[in-house]
Amino acid sequence: MNVNEMLLRERQGLISIKLETHGRVLAAELASEFGVSEDTIRRDLREMAAAGLCERVYGGALPVSPAGGSLKQRMSVAFERKQSLAQAAVSQIKAGSTVFFDAGSTNLAIANALSQDMALTAATNAPAIAAALLDKAGVNVILIGGQIDRQVGGALGAKALRDMEQLSPDLCVLGACGVDLEAGVTTFGFEDAEFKRFAASKSRRVLVAATSEKFGTAAPHSVLPVAHCECLVVEHDADETLLAAYRERGCRTVQAAAN
Repeated sequence: MNVNEMLLRERQGLISIKLETHGRVLAAELASEFGVSEDTIRRDLREMAAAGLCERVYGGALPVSPAGGSLKQRMSVAFERKQSLAQAAVSQIKAGSTVFFDAGSTNLAIANALSQDMALTAATNAPAIAAALLDKAGVNVILIGGQIDRQVGGALGAKALRDMEQLSPDLCVLGACGVDLEAGVTTFGFEDAEFKRFAASKSRRVLVAATSEKFGTAAPHSVLPVAHCECLVVEHDADETLLAAYRERGCRTVQAAAN
């Protein structure tokens, strides 16, 4: 290994430590600290992103969202915390409204948490969520069709977009892989991001419920800025300073009860 390669690996190792410690790095600050050009740092971040070590955003990088894996795998992660988020999210759903439930394990928990007698029209692109909603006697269920993406757990693509075109939900319960003040709401799949954007644009309000580890992280594909989320449902111990920053962007925050 030559000296330049050693320096590169050492620098990228230090960048990884800074990401883990601070949750964000800025290219300009790293360039000044390491005594190299911003182009060099941007090249480091590109290589690290390609290796799955970070997610590049404007001006720097964020940690990679932990929300990967199939829907079945995600359903078993942080189960009790997602139940608490679901109870808080249900309080934001009005009887008699039309609600779109995006695919996702937390959104499945929200669907399960609806009371049996709530009168609601619910649309979803996720068969698992549709099945949960069918158990609710007061809920009329509309299933968005198309080819099911196994990773997402929902229908995506042209047919799903055409079906969504026919709806104007009062509320979009949007799934998120990462949530960040600057990067916004992000997700892992390109078509998933396209569908989420369209569903949000068709809805009067957008609600995102997310576990704490998703905040300050990013996935490769942008969905929408946090300012477009009318309501963020967060865990009971979410950092108040961080919540205040989201409220400054126009997001209303709702905290779940402690388990």
